[in-house]
Amino acid sequence: MILDRFRLDGRVALVTGAARGLGQGAALALAEAGADVALLDYVASTETGEMIEGLGRRAHVIECDLVNAEVATLDAAVAEVVAELGRIDVLVNNAGIIRRAPILDHPVQDWDDVLAINLDAVFHLSRAAARVFVEQGGGKIINIASMLSFQGGILVPGYTASKHAVAGVTKALANELARFGVNANAIAPGYMATDNTAQIRADAEREASILARIPADRWGTPADLQGAFVFLASSASDYINGAIIPVDGGWLVR
Repeated sequence: MILDRFRLDGRVALVTGAARGLGQGAALALAEAGADVALLDYVASTETGEMIEGLGRRAHVIECDLVNAEVATLDAAVAEVVAELGRIDVLVNNAGIIRRAPILDHPVQDWDDVLAINLDAVFHLSRAAARVFVEQGGGKIINIASMLSFQGGILVPGYTASKHAVAGVTKALANELARFGVNANAIAPGYMATDNTAQIRADAEREASILARIPADRWGTPADLQGAFVFLASSASDYINGAIIPVDGGWLVR
């Protein structure tokens, strides 16, 4: 039965940025599909963990500040998932930050912090997980791209650069890993009602201009991405490699 191919029973996922927002939504969706989930964030993902355990799945919480994490720390995080939950089958690189400032005055620290979380951690965690995936004969890497993987944005040069790079590294991972049964793909969320967009949602004029371009006529929510997460984590997507899948209410086609 086709629906059976979407089940994640017996699989283990690692989701970054899992304490709230899109990461929490992803973790819950994977757990509802049958996976046990490791939750990595700079704060303890206690609430998410309790929700997952309430679904009858196992949860393991890892506290890690990706801004300052050494490569060895990220390698150790993947190893910890295997040690605590027995294996790892899915990596969701969801954690991300955004810093807004004009290019002419953009703080160097903001640039460095955004690239550290949005790109460097994505690559190093993907490499660590891929080593396990290749050894075991398969696995799924799901990165979070953005509308700004396709566009330039305003006041967010570091975020735009990082999300273009996430799209690129996703394709690079797919090219090298597909022959090992490892799928690397990305979801490009549209404008989501999360902490990252609180500032522009508070600007009535900016919010109105955004909504005017979204055919669905609303902001997205974490629930809108859950189907895509389960699909890309499951065997139903085994022949999808290097795709950047927009979930944007139609923003890109407007």
